[in-house]
Amino acid sequence: MTRLAKRLGLFDAILLVMGGIVGSGIFINPYVVARQIHTPFLILTAWIAGGAVALAGAFVYAELAARRPEVGGQYAYLRDAFHPSVAFVYGWTLLLVTQTGGMAAVAVTFARYFLDITHARLPETAVSAAALASLTIVNCFGVRAGSNVQGALMVLKIVAILALVAAGWIIARPAVVPGTGLLDRTMSMDLITAFGAAMTPVLFAYGGWQTTSFVAGEMRDSRRDLPRGLIIGVTAVAALYLSVTYVYVRVLGACGLADTTTPASAVMRAALGEPGARFIAIGIAISTLGFLSQGMLTAPRVYFAMANDGLFFRSVAWIDPRTEAPAVAIALQGVVAMIIAVTGRYEQILNYVTSVDFILFGMTGIALLVFRARSPASEGFRTPGHPFTTIGFIAACFLVVASTISKYPANSAIGLAILLTGVPVYFFWKEKRTWK
Repeated sequence: MTRLAKRLGLFDAILLVMGGIVGSGIFINPYVVARQIHTPFLILTAWIAGGAVALAGAFVYAELAARRPEVGGQYAYLRDAFHPSVAFVYGWTLLLVTQTGGMAAVAVTFARYFLDITHARLPETAVSAAALASLTIVNCFGVRAGSNVQGALMVLKIVAILALVAAGWIIARPAVVPGTGLLDRTMSMDLITAFGAAMTPVLFAYGGWQTTSFVAGEMRDSRRDLPRGLIIGVTAVAALYLSVTYVYVRVLGACGLADTTTPASAVMRAALGEPGARFIAIGIAISTLGFLSQGMLTAPRVYFAMANDGLFFRSVAWIDPRTEAPAVAIALQGVVAMIIAVTGRYEQILNYVTSVDFILFGMTGIALLVFRARSPASEGFRTPGHPFTTIGFIAACFLVVASTISKYPANSAIGLAILLTGVPVYFFWKEKRTWK
């Protein structure tokens, strides 16, 4: 069994957690929330609730990381709690759809901002493919090189977000709006349904922290540093997100926020004119690039773990002797993401896998219940408020699944079918391993 070099510490873990969450979502998604619920109180409450769910999830993954400090993170948790087939289906879906499709979508977002800023006469697909190829190459130079690039981009993202908050809080004038109550309608099932619909884009904006668990095997002290990194990173992002959302509501008002699809640009334009809008466009481009860098660094460790278990091509477990990086696994992910970006199928694919993604989140929460039942006593981090916080996280995940299936039944059925294609593939690899 091949092993990866242990070169990451607590600071790397914190930046990886934050980098996995902060992409383009906080710059765009708040307007989607404001179209579902229409008062500042409800909008901010949705983002507070999303932060609470993300923190509960971070608690769950922190204990799992302490119990299973292995390469592959979530893959290892599902494998050891349930069955290798469950873990394989997770990794299979990650490679073909959820991770690569998400990266393709973010790469195209980067390309659009890049071309808008530079006015370069280049095809959008060429820019997105070049971004993916460049980050693939960087990460093939080793986990230290990939982490350094990701960390630098995360710092630039934080600077852009703090500049947005400062401009909206200090320079821009607050919106003049008539007085509104706390709620936009009477307390009813209609309000609960609308709030639930608003929570879906919020939870997506908060998603991504779990990917840091993939590199647990490359941390010098993963039992200590990964739990701390998860909790500190998620808490820091929640603080940033709430600050940004407050600024949006302050400057634009709830109605103004709902009326624009580019709230970050609208706030910076109100504060600093067109130069401000251009500055935040550069910040969003950097943010999307940083998100891509984090995904390119972390997720290939899942495919590496699958190959190490004899459930994927043996070459995917190959480690470059010079850089001690899983170069084939990294290249494989980069190629698949580039194909999806160039063919333009990423939006369609992402519509298919929303429910699947949150099913696997929920199952990972259940994995902690399984491990606690098997061995109640354990060393290292233990989830505060367990089992209530764990069950709350699981319930939130499956509520998103139910909401998505209800709203997009056809897409959800296709997503489930994509996930189930991994089952016969698992048994093929299992039989192939038996023959050998």
